[in-house]
Amino acid sequence: MSKIKSEIKSFLSGYGVDIVGFTDIPRGLGIAEITEEFPGAIVFGYPLSGAVLNTVIDRPTLIYKHHYKTVNWLLDQTAFHLVRFITEKKKKAIAIPASQTVDWENQRGHLPHKLLAREAGLGFIGKNGLVIHPQYGARVRYASVLTDLEFEPDTRIEQSCGDCKKCIEVCPAQAITENGLDLKRCLEKLKEFSKIRGIGQYICGVCLRVCNGRG
Repeated sequence: MSKIKSEIKSFLSGYGVDIVGFTDIPRGLGIAEITEEFPGAIVFGYPLSGAVLNTVIDRPTLIYKHHYKTVNWLLDQTAFHLVRFITEKKKKAIAIPASQTVDWENQRGHLPHKLLAREAGLGFIGKNGLVIHPQYGARVRYASVLTDLEFEPDTRIEQSCGDCKKCIEVCPAQAITENGLDLKRCLEKLKEFSKIRGIGQYICGVCLRVCNGRG
C-alpha cells in the first residue's frame, strides 16, 4: 500500500471509519466541471445499526429516519475533515455530500457514490441496486472526496448476489427482480412512505434489513 493511502486510512480510522476505497473516476460518471479537475476519489462508509434496521419491517420507522440522518451527517463531517487533511498537503480536494439530491425525478446526487464505491473495491452492485459490501452487505452509507492526489486504484470485487433473493422477497414496492431494480416503482413507494407522519423524506430501508452480507 502506498504511503498516502496508508496515511488517509489512518486519518479516517480516527473518525471510526474502516471502510475505505480508492479509485480513478470513470469518465462520464458525473459533473464534468468537477471530475475533470479531480481525477481520483476516496470513498468511505459508515455501517448502519443492525438494531435500528431491525425496526424496519415493511416501512421506514422514525428511529430509522433519525439514524439515517445521523449517519449522513457523520459522513459529511468526516468528508469535511478529510478535505482539510488533503489540502494541508498542498493538494486539491472536494467533498461530495452523502445525501444531497440534485435530480429529484431520478433520485440522483452530484455523483453516484455506489458506482464509485464499486470501482474502489468496496463491493458489487446487487439486485437491489445498492453496493453489497463483503462484511456489511447493503447496510452501509457512503460519501466521496474527489482529489488530485496520486494513488494506485483499488481492485474491483467481481461478485454477484448469486441465488440470494432476500431483498426481492421483502421489497414493499415489488421493485426488485432478478434483473435488478425498477427505479420508478421504488420511487413511487418512497413518495408514499414520505407521507407517513414524521418521515417527510424519501427513505425505506426494508431491503437493507435483510441484506447483511452474511448470506
